[in-house]
Amino acid sequence: MRRPWVKLILAISLDGRLALASGGKATIGGRGDRRALEESLAWADGVLIGGKTIRIHRNTCLIHDEELIKKRLIDKRPPQPIAIVVSKKQDFNNNLPFFKQPIKRWIIAPYPQDEVSLKRVGFEKIISLNEDWSKNLEKLFNRGVTRIALLGGAKLIYSLLCSDQVDELQLTLTPKILGGIYTWVPEGANQLPEVFETGKAWDFNNYKKLEGNELVLKYLRNRREKSK
Repeated sequence: MRRPWVKLILAISLDGRLALASGGKATIGGRGDRRALEESLAWADGVLIGGKTIRIHRNTCLIHDEELIKKRLIDKRPPQPIAIVVSKKQDFNNNLPFFKQPIKRWIIAPYPQDEVSLKRVGFEKIISLNEDWSKNLEKLFNRGVTRIALLGGAKLIYSLLCSDQVDELQLTLTPKILGGIYTWVPEGANQLPEVFETGKAWDFNNYKKLEGNELVLKYLRNRREKSK
């Protein structure tokens, strides 16, 4: 079974929070993190993002750097990666700025579903959601998506971690302590692979210090441990 490489990309506080304690739309990373994010978007064929995240933020991240866009075009790739929304709810409002952004939009949603309605809103492709994430990823691979940037939210991240489908972590540590409940792995998460508790699941890859005292850490999934 072949599937895309999945890179989880997050900016998190020193206490592991994704957002302010008050919740809602917030960007906790600085300019350096934005650059790191755009470089990963330029690498990706598709961006995997939860429906709730789209409803809260009302749009998805785009590449703005002209050189990164130019390189994608030289490589005969579209200017932006495909936005692939994962959502069990299908009540999308086509007035969201997301549906005006210059991107291709796909959705992974439960079957049966109203394909006509989803296409009318602005989704180009509708893929049936399988509880087995390896099968969902295989479908994406068969449609030409070989590199995925996983942006969240926490429930979507958790579901891919539970099925051990994340290959790379790119975490930007921001010098903030936020408190609250919005961690990048949900509270009560108790179905993660046991190997994640051992310290052997992830190999350190590299780090980069950014402006504003931010730090990018990269880890790769150690599949050797899984195969033993």
